[in-house]
Amino acid sequence: MVLGSSQALFAQKAHFPIVEGFGGIFEIPESTENPDPNGEFKIIIDLVSGAEDPAQINRMVDNIARMINLHGLGGVKKENLHVKVAVHGGAVYSILGDDLYEKLYGVKNPNLPVYEALKAAGVEFYVCGQSLIARDMKTTDVWKGTGIALSMLTVLTKYVPEGYMLLRF
Repeated sequence: MVLGSSQALFAQKAHFPIVEGFGGIFEIPESTENPDPNGEFKIIIDLVSGAEDPAQINRMVDNIARMINLHGLGGVKKENLHVKVAVHGGAVYSILGDDLYEKLYGVKNPNLPVYEALKAAGVEFYVCGQSLIARDMKTTDVWKGTGIALSMLTVLTKYVPEGYMLLRF
């Protein structure tokens, strides 16, 4: 009987309830711990991790989509998820526009379609200006869908007191 249940779980197709095409997640019918479908969630993500392979989507960028889709699968409405992302450190490379990314890595930025899908789902992005300067980058080097912040630190100190839960990816 356990084998049959395991096979059913492995046969599932990924779901994308809020972020289209990225962050696929699976139903867990036996789950007893789920998000409150009537809750309102304010989340700020400290995105610092870079990609292991610049030709592939940064796993942590896709993880943002997974987190949102998991809440959606749990019944949380898109309008009740307020997600902001502060990009800094090694993760700034993942939010570069195609011109500089291709110059650095020889491929177009594979993360941009994920960022576009996340933005369409209501996510706001801020890149740390200090991280850009430390890497000799210009604000015009980053993806057009992001805001430029004084720093990741000031983004966090602005939104955490406003009730945003801090996650670090």
